[in-house]
Amino acid sequence: MELKQIIKTKFGFDTFRPGQQEIIETLLAGESVLGMLPTGTGKSLCYQLPGYLLDGTVIVISPLISLMEDQVTQLQRLGEKRVVALNSLLTSWEKQWILNQAHTYKFIFMSPEMFLSPAVQQTLKSIKVAFVVVDEAHCISQWGIDFRPEYLKLSEGTSFIGTPFVLALTATATPAVRRDIQRLLFIEQPAKEFVYSVDRPNISFFVKREEKLNELQTLINSLDGSGIIYCATRKKVEELYETFKGQQAIAYYHGGLSGQERRMLQQQFLAGDLRILIATNAFGMGINKEGIRFVIHYDLPDSPENYLQEVGRAGRDGRLSQAILLYEEGDEHIHHFLQDQTVQSKKMYEIKQKMTDIIFDDPLIDKWERFFPNAGEELLDLLEQRGMTKKIQLQKMLDYVTTNHCRRDFLVSYFDERLTSENDCCCDNDGAKLQLHQFEQAVIEETIPWKKIVQKIYKNPLKD
Repeated sequence: MELKQIIKTKFGFDTFRPGQQEIIETLLAGESVLGMLPTGTGKSLCYQLPGYLLDGTVIVISPLISLMEDQVTQLQRLGEKRVVALNSLLTSWEKQWILNQAHTYKFIFMSPEMFLSPAVQQTLKSIKVAFVVVDEAHCISQWGIDFRPEYLKLSEGTSFIGTPFVLALTATATPAVRRDIQRLLFIEQPAKEFVYSVDRPNISFFVKREEKLNELQTLINSLDGSGIIYCATRKKVEELYETFKGQQAIAYYHGGLSGQERRMLQQQFLAGDLRILIATNAFGMGINKEGIRFVIHYDLPDSPENYLQEVGRAGRDGRLSQAILLYEEGDEHIHHFLQDQTVQSKKMYEIKQKMTDIIFDDPLIDKWERFFPNAGEELLDLLEQRGMTKKIQLQKMLDYVTTNHCRRDFLVSYFDERLTSENDCCCDNDGAKLQLHQFEQAVIEETIPWKKIVQKIYKNPLKD
């Protein structure tokens, strides 16, 4: 059966999106691949389809538990029962049971830390692994938006289990990041690269520099369809929710909620029961809701990479959608504060090297010492480089806010790309206008808070 017949019968798609067929055919030929496809263009199909055509289990390495669970849910909706997420939410008994049955699964999702654990490595070595997928592969690079030290050990893990080839996937990788991925993940032989533009032509870009709260009020009353409002902190997320609750079908989402609460909110948003989610960037990765018409950033993102990842939640159905960044002078200070913390971490680590009895807790440093116990100088150099990179990325976002030139061209140029055609719905600097609809605002009396809805469904009181 031809590939186009398979995607129709198995997945319900009439055609491949750009890059999918080339990546799939290369995997079926037994070659490793580095694929860069824009957010929302179907990266998961690139391993799901060949997974069904090749013998063995597909191991998908993912950085976030929420992302794993979303992918598992999507496969289950397609009728796949041989899929599981092996993560820290499971009990020791549950983890062991999955490992004992590992050969019966077609897809197993896990974090890089789980993949590298001795028990998992021994299990995977004893079963037939079709291939390994490294999702969000930019995490391998120190220049990436979310460097994770454990990713540097993945090449050792894949070599130990004897996997034949690897698929690395990302949506936002500059040429420098892609070079790092090739060097650090594909050590024995470079992977074939399929790199497609980060541009999403159906998304229009706007920056508003008026008073943010009033502007946001106007926007949520005027924009059509559902949307996401991103904030930099949990505190700001909850403040905005308190301001707008009762005006719309609206809720908030951040990493401080329980797993049960987060799953319920995702389901409500996907089902259309909620029109707007106010969220930190803990929400969005892997969320496949086609009808998101707008993404608003209430706070300045810290990098063009993160910005494109987050606005990429909009317009997955191909229809016109809008990315709106609200900015007030000084919004960058939160990121300066976080960068100062990185500087302090470096200083504290230098002290720790001289005074070994000092207690110092930092997630990045803790991971580094666990995976690279005798590489302190390399870590200091890494922290220095990461600090410089973050400053450059933040300055690029400030340049994006103030540019008088095409915003779309600005973003793709950051990734060393060039626009090849004009776009009628490009950005505010090129004459694009916000698509507004006078939303019928019906304030619901005695609106039931979303936490109460969750409580009713699960009959389990939730803490306020």
